[in-house]
Amino acid sequence: MGTDSAREAALKILYEINEKGAYSNIALNKYLTAKEFGDRDRAFITELVYGTVKWKLRLDRTIAACSKIKLTKLSPWIINILRLGAYQLLYMSKVPPSAACNESVRLAGRYGHKASAGFVNAVLRNIARGGGGEVIPDRDEDPAGYLSVKYSYPQWLTAKYAEMFGMDFAESLLDAGNETPELTVRANTLKVNANELIDILKKEGIDAVPGRYAKEAVVIKSPVSVARLESFRNGLFQVQDESSMLTAAVLAPMPGETVLDACSAPGGKATHMAQLMKNRGTIIASDIHEHKLKLVEEAASRLGTDIIKTELHDAAVPDESEFERYDRVLLDAPCTGLGIIRRKPDIKWTRESGDIAGITELQRKLIDNASRAVKPGGTLVYSTCTVLPEENEYMIRSFLENNEEFYEDDITAYLPPALAMHANGGMLQLYPNRDGIDGFFIARLRRKERQMAQTCG
Repeated sequence: MGTDSAREAALKILYEINEKGAYSNIALNKYLTAKEFGDRDRAFITELVYGTVKWKLRLDRTIAACSKIKLTKLSPWIINILRLGAYQLLYMSKVPPSAACNESVRLAGRYGHKASAGFVNAVLRNIARGGGGEVIPDRDEDPAGYLSVKYSYPQWLTAKYAEMFGMDFAESLLDAGNETPELTVRANTLKVNANELIDILKKEGIDAVPGRYAKEAVVIKSPVSVARLESFRNGLFQVQDESSMLTAAVLAPMPGETVLDACSAPGGKATHMAQLMKNRGTIIASDIHEHKLKLVEEAASRLGTDIIKTELHDAAVPDESEFERYDRVLLDAPCTGLGIIRRKPDIKWTRESGDIAGITELQRKLIDNASRAVKPGGTLVYSTCTVLPEENEYMIRSFLENNEEFYEDDITAYLPPALAMHANGGMLQLYPNRDGIDGFFIARLRRKERQMAQTCG
């Protein structure tokens, strides 16, 4: 299939995301799996979709400045065609402007009418000639507006980041969120180490190099659909960012232990823990969604571990049968997801400031329940893929103030030196702009041993 079909596929996926509320990664993977595109077309579609979603606000500002019709008056199909065309013109230097314009006009004729095609042609030709002018507010006069338009984020978030981090760090963080992340995988050490995996991938024609921090991490440089690789089907690796790999390393489960992964799906951390435990012991992988537990089971089966047992359970509901049952508990809590915007750019537009209160209320319930499952002397790790202190450091501080049985356990011994320097007691906050991996938070807590009561003979 050629680029014409690829652009039309990207348009359909954008419609699913912007008009039907589909998650970008799920809509993209679902469509590409169902269609027989080559790797180059898949890469082109992926860039079109993620790039257009990522820069939506900036694109809309530019389109509005070049259009005589208000964007609110346009059909969803036409506005998405304009966004696709504008993205190619402004951000894809390898695409000839004539191709970006002509193919967009062709799509407009198919998904609109004759007048739509002429309108799309006029707007995109205007943009191609540099029309639209300067749409970015002044940095000093309107800091939040400047960050919002320049980096294409909602203004409530840019204002929050500027207040939290200061302008320079906020700008760097927003910029990093717009970068294309590397494809990182975790070598399945039950079968191979990272160096062996790199050699196997090279034999499959894939360029791969060691990761930054985790010893199991491998970065795949070649554009590829990993599901098509024999090494993936044989369970030699799992797709996972290094920040996520650090979570199991910090929990540090040992062979023979009983471990709870309280919000497990899709199973990346559970299968990593199974590796660290050398496939000896028991891991209970719990989740509220039955269909997501199937993903855990599929990953465990493909990777060749049999110590993971799935359980359908709402971790926000206390379960007395679980109290003090586990040597170690991992709670990778639901969160705003603001640390993984570079992987899921639609998070920018689906999250609102009002979401934070509801999410933190749920997180408090989850950590309270997860803590009850930890044996005296056991370990609790809390993690999120966000950078907001309300969900991270403040959450842990609040928990410890109300749970005297737990204390921060020094996290540095479980981290590579380059990251240990950023640790704060039992906590680590990761940032994509500083650390080159997903924004992530990890806290390691211990439950105190119970003192035996003294008796007199």
